[in-house]
Amino acid sequence: MTGLPLAGVRVVELSHVVMGPACGVVLADLGADVVKVEPPVTGDKTRHLGEASAGLFTTYSRNKRSVAVDVHTPEGHAFVRRLVADADVLIENFRPGALDAVGLDYASLSTHAPRLVYCSLKGFLAGPYEQRVALDEVVQMMGGLAYMTGPPGRPLRAGASVNDLMGAVFAVTGIVAALYERERTGCGKLVRAGLFENNAFLVSQHMARFAITGEAPRPLPVRESGWGVYDVFATSDGEKVFLAVVTDRQWRAFCEAFGLDDLAATEALATNRLRVDAREWMIPVLAGAIGSRTRDDVCVLCEAAGVGFAPIRRPEELFDDPHLKRPEARVDVTLEDGRTTWLPGLPLELDGRRLSGRRNPPRLGEHTVEVAGALGYSSEEIARLVDAGVLDVPDAAPV
Repeated sequence: MTGLPLAGVRVVELSHVVMGPACGVVLADLGADVVKVEPPVTGDKTRHLGEASAGLFTTYSRNKRSVAVDVHTPEGHAFVRRLVADADVLIENFRPGALDAVGLDYASLSTHAPRLVYCSLKGFLAGPYEQRVALDEVVQMMGGLAYMTGPPGRPLRAGASVNDLMGAVFAVTGIVAALYERERTGCGKLVRAGLFENNAFLVSQHMARFAITGEAPRPLPVRESGWGVYDVFATSDGEKVFLAVVTDRQWRAFCEAFGLDDLAATEALATNRLRVDAREWMIPVLAGAIGSRTRDDVCVLCEAAGVGFAPIRRPEELFDDPHLKRPEARVDVTLEDGRTTWLPGLPLELDGRRLSGRRNPPRLGEHTVEVAGALGYSSEEIARLVDAGVLDVPDAAPV
């Protein structure tokens, strides 16, 4: 895809785990040249994680270049400062004060690079918690999201890193806004995004409900449904499907599709409010009609009727989803061991086109020599810095 909106924007990514790299991959997919700075030898810690975290590096590292440099050495520090001096944006998500100690904080860098947009992605924004350590699960627990997700007495984190990802998207929003403002002022600025504040934004609908009604919200597994039909139903083939009938028109179409003409004609079910009141006896009737059909048959009937529905799937089943696996909707990736796969692209269309992959997740230090040369380092200087352990390149890579 040509003409990407952030083409020409240069980004230095000093980050690890999820929130920072997710911010970087959004910028990269939008066309920015994102140079990921990693420590030599080990690289980003997510390169080596297994089990539930094994997919993190692959997911959030496409379309980036990797430079391996020891920022704790004087020459490595000077290398990064030269890199930043040529950049539009720096993103970082280390613990508070970590980059101050090596002179890579906003105050230090903006003096020499006044146009720099410096984005810090943190656990907490300014306030009493600012110095605390935070993870997605930490803020879900303290911010009410885990309480709302699990059944009473069993707080449960959401099944994906929702705060890391949404926090990253808000960071991108702030970065783009700062770049836009820089066109008028000529000056960059400090942008900060917080995990905990993002979590509070997510649950603000429940806070508002309490403020309006005075009633404490109950966890979603035992919530009082606002819709008459908003449930998971079992089907005859042992599968499950979620159905959402949220308008009176949908109710009539649903009843017609499933041969429930008697329910459609029942005045006691004519409106959503009445159907909510009748859930105790109505839902078992619907469960019987749905349970006599396969999951696929239920989905076909609901789609034809214009009713909200969703087969209950596991993540691995999405590789077979006909909507997601279209070439234009996916990003093809070559893994480090040479195998190929694909992952969903950004959930965006620009002029009717999806954003694609341009680079595979990089090997550690894959672009060290390329970036160093562009910064004006000679081949001899690069070789000396590699020999000294200041820079790192992949095995057998030319220097």
